[in-house]
Amino acid sequence: MKAAAVWAATRTVLLLCVFKVLVLPGPDVTSDVSVIYQGWFEVLRTGTYPLDDVTWQYPPAAALPILAPGALPFLSYPHAFFLLCLVCDAVVFGLLLSAGRRPGRSPAGAWVWVAGVPLLGPTVYARYDLMVTAVAVAALLAGARRPAVMGALAGFGALLKVWPALLLAGTRRGRETLRAWGAGALAGALTLLACVAAMPGALAFLTFQRDRGTEVESLGSLVFHVARNFGWDGQVLLNYGSVEFLGPGVPVVSRAALLLTVAVFGWLVWWRLRAREFGPTTPADAAFAAVLLFTATSRVISPQYLVWLVGLAAVCLAHEGSRMRPAARMVLAATFVTLLEFPIWFTHVVHSDLWGIVLLGVRNGLLVAAAVSACRVLWRTTVTEPRLREAAVLPAQAEDGSRELQPR
Repeated sequence: MKAAAVWAATRTVLLLCVFKVLVLPGPDVTSDVSVIYQGWFEVLRTGTYPLDDVTWQYPPAAALPILAPGALPFLSYPHAFFLLCLVCDAVVFGLLLSAGRRPGRSPAGAWVWVAGVPLLGPTVYARYDLMVTAVAVAALLAGARRPAVMGALAGFGALLKVWPALLLAGTRRGRETLRAWGAGALAGALTLLACVAAMPGALAFLTFQRDRGTEVESLGSLVFHVARNFGWDGQVLLNYGSVEFLGPGVPVVSRAALLLTVAVFGWLVWWRLRAREFGPTTPADAAFAAVLLFTATSRVISPQYLVWLVGLAAVCLAHEGSRMRPAARMVLAATFVTLLEFPIWFTHVVHSDLWGIVLLGVRNGLLVAAAVSACRVLWRTTVTEPRLREAAVLPAQAEDGSRELQPR
């Protein structure tokens, strides 16, 4: 029960932070809930999506976690939201703890979750990404026995925040893929139709998301952080709900990030075509590698994105003998650096001073290194090693065959 005790202690500290009993240096991370989310809640409860708010950049099912605190009317909106995040956190911990007790599984996954979530600080309870991660973890853990359930949860999760669609990248070819992808497409389509039928403006997020630029915490932003120290004529402004760079060269870097995203998608397709063997860890490994790739190349690497990676790393390490340990360790280190970068020393990042550049360089470098490590493991276990085994078996079979043909 040590894991449960550590979970309870660390989550108590997180609650004290979001309830502002303990206050960290830097900007107030809870303002997104008390101002933005609560504002959306007031609009959504009138029967429409926030059509005139460019900060609404999420798929239509995101309305569900935003509306969920209304189920606790005896609490203020922020307090209800924080408690719901705690519940989702507890559910993920329980799922990982239970999975770790099965044959061939490990309690390491639960420990990754116990340690990783508080490393991100109070931001983790002040965004709805933890709720999405709970759906993703449940999907991957269900996938080993029930591919259709995994697909349905991934399809629903994609309508919450898109990235859970990547959970289906590593399903075994054949019947398992047909069941998982079919269930995912059906669940996604039904969820979308329900949202469109329920309220106008369900697809408004597509336009708002398209117009985003390069956020100050992204990999591409390092170009401008350095350039500002050499006279670059640009600005850092609150734009489309996040702090972004605006000025000369920004569109070029933003397009480069999109091209990188297309390139990594191409690599995932190439990997899937070349893969020879899909083992019990492949779905989790592929999902972890895919989300790492898309996170590292994104125009926006918001702090809360790290909770996705912590959740997926936890599922990977819930398998005994997982080879994703190096990548998982790098993700945990990147999560802690993210806490230092936001909120503690965010002013250094906004001002592009040396300390801010170092923090971003280390955090983003760790994410890139973790992505490379995860992809190497994925390729080795599904492409290289199966081919080597096949190459070793063929000469042995040929030798046995030649011996059988010899006269006795």
